[in-house]
Amino acid sequence: MWRGERKRADPDLGILTARLLFGIQRELFGVLADQGYGDLRPQHGAILAHLDEDGTRATDLAQRSGQHKQVIGKLVDELEALGYAERRPDPSDRRAKLVVPTDRGLAQMRDSDAILAAIEARHAETFGPDAYADFKRILCLLVEAR
Repeated sequence: MWRGERKRADPDLGILTARLLFGIQRELFGVLADQGYGDLRPQHGAILAHLDEDGTRATDLAQRSGQHKQVIGKLVDELEALGYAERRPDPSDRRAKLVVPTDRGLAQMRDSDAILAAIEARHAETFGPDAYADFKRILCLLVEAR
């Protein structure tokens, strides 16, 4: 059997998790666009999904998201230009900068959380709350074990 056929018939964990991620991103960013955030791209999630309301250092965003610091810097530049985030001095270390969400960024983060909660609730309803809780628990274990 050709490799591509095998991967379609029996996808591995990487393929399955990528499909899940891309599906969630399509839905999330589609709904966000309908809500007035059409200037965002899924790549911005590397910042917005990991950004604390009171700000986060770029090095922490890189570590949390698994992205290189240079990628994070470029994405922060884009989010600053779009009005979702700004860089401010870190009060605990004036040499360091925090990436801080603007009011628009905070609103987007709240709206994104609500959309994702609805997606999760729909999946829990489809598969049953216990099965969905087991799925998330096992997925968390897989992520932690890497």
